[in-house]
Amino acid sequence: MLLGGAALAAPLLPAQARAGSDPLPVLTNWYKLTLQLVRHTATYSPPVAARAFGYLGVTGYEAVAACDAGLTSLAGQVNGLTPLPRPAAGAHDAAVVLQAALSAAVAHFFSNTGPSGQRALATMTRKLDEQVSAGLSADVVARSRDLGLAIAAHVCGWADGDGGAVIANMGFPETYVPPADPAAWVPTSLVRQQQAPLLPDWGRVRTFAMPAGDACRLPPPPAYSEDPSSAFYAEAMEVYTTTTTLTPEQKLIARFWSDDPMLSSTPPGHWIFVANDLIARRQMPLAVGVDVMARLGIGMADAFIGCWHEKTEYNLLRPITYIRRVIDKGWTPLLNTPPFPEYPSGHSTVSGAAATVLTAALGENYAFEDFTHEREGLPARAYGSFWQAAEEAGISRLYGGIHFRSAIEQGLAQGRCIGAYAVALRTLA
Repeated sequence: MLLGGAALAAPLLPAQARAGSDPLPVLTNWYKLTLQLVRHTATYSPPVAARAFGYLGVTGYEAVAACDAGLTSLAGQVNGLTPLPRPAAGAHDAAVVLQAALSAAVAHFFSNTGPSGQRALATMTRKLDEQVSAGLSADVVARSRDLGLAIAAHVCGWADGDGGAVIANMGFPETYVPPADPAAWVPTSLVRQQQAPLLPDWGRVRTFAMPAGDACRLPPPPAYSEDPSSAFYAEAMEVYTTTTTLTPEQKLIARFWSDDPMLSSTPPGHWIFVANDLIARRQMPLAVGVDVMARLGIGMADAFIGCWHEKTEYNLLRPITYIRRVIDKGWTPLLNTPPFPEYPSGHSTVSGAAATVLTAALGENYAFEDFTHEREGLPARAYGSFWQAAEEAGISRLYGGIHFRSAIEQGLAQGRCIGAYAVALRTLA
């Protein structure tokens, strides 16, 4: 079923684009459609979306690497990925290989999207198939398409064994009994399904580049206390006083980075939009584009695994629970509180990983504009670096009233640690 109200439409290559000579729009247009599919596919919470972006990044990269002797396969570098199919004898066209691989992979990861999503997938596939094959001989098209499909099948088969492929009951356990601990997370939603934490086992999903979900452990959050002189009380009071005196700019920042599931392409989708938009606007070389998207997807997928490992480990209550219990029982935050534990901040972790990857790929102090929510009426925001954007994404969660400062700061630090594993991958032959 299509949720969210807006119709899906497959972005199309410009009429003048010759995919045989310029495969870059194949990459960027598939990501544009994927961002729409994330928004309109019910099971796509942020961890699930990040997982899909990780595998799509590997698929696109390997499709291009198969045709580019200057790129090294990620097989043997990311966990569990065995050597991929290689080109058969004869000429291959990179655009056709990439198109076949991405179309098959997107169809695999969004097999449960609704009728409108399926129609958009079919339209995109048909239009791009026509464009990338124009002017090429039938044998080159067939050979290239077979290679792309084989690469996608290999990646999808690898993905199916990672422990995160099946999402039952939208990711919520059927039952949950909160521990008898005042510091423990308790449900904050009135939705029946959200009376248990989202994806509590996600920290055990197979990682991509980092060794395991516990590779970037965090120190514990401040010790729970209701004493007004305690560090925990001080963090809660900061949330309370900040949210009761928000400036218009702070409210705008909170909403710009909110990226709620089913209302947006989620937090990892926000960073995918930024990177994809930069690749398209600045006409980066295809090898750079697939490298950036692979590392970014891998880093963000690992970020949610690592973050969820810590969320489950510490199982900390949300500001709304503490503030209503100790400070002001009538307090309401600006944003809706997500249905899972507080520490660390997922937005901060994924943004720290994204900033680490994008800074390594494109440089320090890389100025850009973020147009992610322009269609929803939020103006573009300008940043002098990816870390400036990541830090704003982090603090937006304090403005929204859903995270304490320590969760934000430690989340950014964890993201930096996790992103470094994606940066360390070898891609140049």
